[in-house]
Order: sequence, then structure tokens, then C-alpha cells
Amino acid sequence: MNNNPYARHRFPAEIISHCVWLYNSFSLSLRDIEKMMLYRGVEVTYESIRNWVNKFSLPIAKKIRTNRRKSTDK
Repeated sequence: MNNNPYARHRFPAEIISHCVWLYNSFSLSLRDIEKMMLYRGVEVTYESIRNWVNKFSLPIAKKIRTNRRKSTDK
């Protein structure tokens, strides 16, 4: 069994995670992200981005929180 959550997706993991990061980090609409990606030469629909956000937002947020806890900077 493949443990890669991005397996069997049309786009590479970097594109998917970047779209999810843009959506969660800034006040951008799905259509704004669609336009940004098109400007960079990646043709992806806002429906795909919405599906990625719904599927990958929680795991990415957990990963960010885990990495923050490891930091010893105060």
C-alpha cells in the first residue's frame, strides 16, 4: 500500500500543497488561486483546488503545528 497521500492525483504534490498553502495562508478565493496558477502556466480548475483544500488542509495544518512544537526558540 502506498503511504503517499498525493498518489493518483493528476498534479504533482508541490502544486497541490502550494495551492492548499495559498488558500490557508492568505485571504484568497479559489478563483484567485486558479488565476495565480494559470499565470504560472498551471491550468487547474477552482473545483480541483477546492477538493484539495478539503482533503489536505487538516493534515498540512497538523504538520505545521507539529513542526512549531519542535522549535525551542522563545
